[in-house]
Amino acid sequence: MLGAPVWLKLESMQLTGSFKIRGALFRISKLTPEERRDGVITCSAGNHGKAVAYAAREANIRATICVPRSVDKSKYEAMISMGSDVRVSEFDGYDDTEEWARAIAKQRGITFISAFDDYAVMAANGGTTAIECIEDAPEARTFILPVGGGGLAAGFAFHVTRVKKHGKVIGCQHVLSPALKLSLDAGRAITKLPAVETMAGGVEGGIGGLAFGVLGPLVDRVALVTEEEILEGVRWMIEHHQYLIEPTAAVTIAACISGKIGEVDGPTVVVISGRNVSAGAVKKVLYRLA
Repeated sequence: MLGAPVWLKLESMQLTGSFKIRGALFRISKLTPEERRDGVITCSAGNHGKAVAYAAREANIRATICVPRSVDKSKYEAMISMGSDVRVSEFDGYDDTEEWARAIAKQRGITFISAFDDYAVMAANGGTTAIECIEDAPEARTFILPVGGGGLAAGFAFHVTRVKKHGKVIGCQHVLSPALKLSLDAGRAITKLPAVETMAGGVEGGIGGLAFGVLGPLVDRVALVTEEEILEGVRWMIEHHQYLIEPTAAVTIAACISGKIGEVDGPTVVVISGRNVSAGAVKKVLYRLA
């Protein structure tokens, strides 16, 4: 379809269902004894929260996870099942929920772990994923990534552009929440955007200031896809590869099958970021296949 060999990097097969387990384990491993004693707090649309819940349980530390009220039911229940204190905000969007979570962290004097705007999280989530992609597909020249807060793409681009002189990074976003595109146009990080109604909550909201500082100079272009194109990406993966992925992860597939990715420069890696989606959401996505 793209006129080049393509590999799918199935981060959807990770232990907690997404690449976020990389950053959560690494960031928590770097806590000081005092920080471990007091516990951590984070904000998440779901996957990062699920990963932090797992990593905190493994490290035997307390974790509070703040989520938007629009959080996917399966992600919410998974965080609860792993023993975290999950708090649902009064907001639909990620950005407002993060402000609320950071205020709680400040009030309680505990460590806030960003889902994306943290160099350790970027290095683990994006950097280690990039290392594996290059090891498994050394001939790859183009790398297609989902972009929400920017942590995965920033860490990935940082590594791949240093080891591949002619490597190209393409970011994929929801057309109604294109923080990376807006930031590139403005020449500064757009860290907050109005909430939009979408099943792809992981790519809704602004981009991290630190993440944009890394990613901005390294990304080659941005592909913007619609909600329907994203859902078609989920259906396409099931029909063609029999993998169920979440809508957030389908932004890269959507950009490819819609043609919005444009021309690719040789062998290509498409990152599939996660699989965490509730049964109710799956029914909404798949009803057109019936």
